[in-house]
Amino acid sequence: MTDERDDAGNLLPDERRLSTVGKLIRKTSLDELPQLLNVILGHMSLVGPRPLLKEYLPLYNDFQRRRHEVRPGITGWAQVNGRNTVSWPQKFTYDVWYVDHISFWLDIKILFLTVMKVFKAEGISSGTSVTMERFHGNN
Repeated sequence: MTDERDDAGNLLPDERRLSTVGKLIRKTSLDELPQLLNVILGHMSLVGPRPLLKEYLPLYNDFQRRRHEVRPGITGWAQVNGRNTVSWPQKFTYDVWYVDHISFWLDIKILFLTVMKVFKAEGISSGTSVTMERFHGNN
């Protein structure tokens, strides 16, 4: 993404800042590769709820906070079930479902489905943005 701003100094919407190369990198999920270093260092798993912005932490309710009961991952149940096309409430529901059903075989299934999603380039953009809309809490 570029750092383009409007006349008031505000960042332009994601779809206006995403370059051609950026679109290719997002489509192929190559932007996720640097996170493998976090897996090697033990800060993340291959599979688990995707880490979100720290600024979202005070916005979670008790149910949504349960996603932090397991190590975050590069891919997860929410990603193979819609990625950026599902709503925030549904994404949290998928994350907590994963927490409650975590197993080796579920992780294998998620990894397989992730490879399929990458080849099909599905779920990259939400219905209203080239990325995911910001989480504003549960109001």
